[in-house]
Amino acid sequence: MTQMETALGEAMSTIEGAIGVALVDYTSGMALATLGDPQTFDLNVAAAGNTDVVRAKLRTMEMLELQGSIEDILITLTSQYHIIRPVTGKNGNGLFLYLVLDRKRANLALARHRLARLEADLEV
Repeated sequence: MTQMETALGEAMSTIEGAIGVALVDYTSGMALATLGDPQTFDLNVAAAGNTDVVRAKLRTMEMLELQGSIEDILITLTSQYHIIRPVTGKNGNGLFLYLVLDRKRANLALARHRLARLEADLEV
């Protein structure tokens, strides 16, 4: 099992309410690794779509000449939370973690904390 697969497995097993998780290359829009039930949620389609979200935010930050970097992007739906977290570690440039949570079962603050820890430990 690769380190990426181990990290995704840890996300699914330790983050309450996790429906799916992916490691995505936002230069291509392709998911490098996914974990979750494909019958419940198509992570490959979500990876491609959320690539546009990351690119748009990066362009906006550049146009506004904002300093700093994206810590995470939260999308709140009526039944789900979607968290996008760029990978900042070694060789992580151009990648983001994407986590989908069942809103009824998830603790958003704890999920963000655990995803940040997984991202910090991730070696690509």
